[in-house]
Amino acid sequence: MTIHTSPDDPDRDAAGRHLEREAELHAPFLEQAAARLRDLALYGDHTLARVDRILDLGGGPGIASCLLARYFPNADVVTGAHSPSLLARAGARARREGLGHRVRTHRVDLPAGLDALGSADLVWAGDVVHHLGDQQAALDALARVLRPGGVIAVVERGLAPRFLPRDIGIGRPGLQARLDAAHEDWFAELRATLPGARAEVEDWPAMLARAGLVPTGSHSFLIDLPSPLDAAPREHLYAELTHRRALLADRLDAQDLVTLDALLDTDADTGILWRPDAFYLAATTIHTARACGRK
Repeated sequence: MTIHTSPDDPDRDAAGRHLEREAELHAPFLEQAAARLRDLALYGDHTLARVDRILDLGGGPGIASCLLARYFPNADVVTGAHSPSLLARAGARARREGLGHRVRTHRVDLPAGLDALGSADLVWAGDVVHHLGDQQAALDALARVLRPGGVIAVVERGLAPRFLPRDIGIGRPGLQARLDAAHEDWFAELRATLPGARAEVEDWPAMLARAGLVPTGSHSFLIDLPSPLDAAPREHLYAELTHRRALLADRLDAQDLVTLDALLDTDADTGILWRPDAFYLAATTIHTARACGRK
């Protein structure tokens, strides 16, 4: 349920805390993904003897960077993002976790500024490629920074989160499906306005192969938090619904807006902060590929 904004949107900075909360919510999946990448990079076919340098791209708040630093203890990690506020969060987290000497931040505009980051044995592209107009050109650029035998992990799509029953007892059933549809329409319009926008069949393994890499598989990770939810995921859902309410107001009918307002009522038992039927279920997919050659 990542907040989507254009890379140059100032609201991206304001969304920093929400993105950080979401990443914390997804920490178990990130742990599993980091372990799987370690096995693939170092033990899968023994192409790499070690991982010395990692690029974490996508403007995240540093949770993935810190996890990758722990799973690859010989590696320096560079967090590359456009947003200064997100980079500040990433740097602060690395220092809190005692990783400030190995996790460094770098402000970068993608994909133009990618070359300035240097080469890497592992590239983590977390929900970033779909923000770039020409997605194939972006993957081509990412492939060029991989060292021989290096691995790229592209986090794209999966399954949209579900967090409420189809019928929640207020408004018309199916609110969440309509929110997803409205968001898909909004995002399609946003992508059409990105610099160099180009329509692409989003077959990620095929796109990685066209970038000159050898696809090594796709894997989906489940995030499953059953009801009743704790406070942290409820706060995340409240922030996400607040964002969707503002973003999609002109795409939803009056009844759905009334229902959203009821879900955002902090004092009512119909609100997302209190209702006992709230849960969180999502799947995130990671597509991996390797550069040819041995290090």
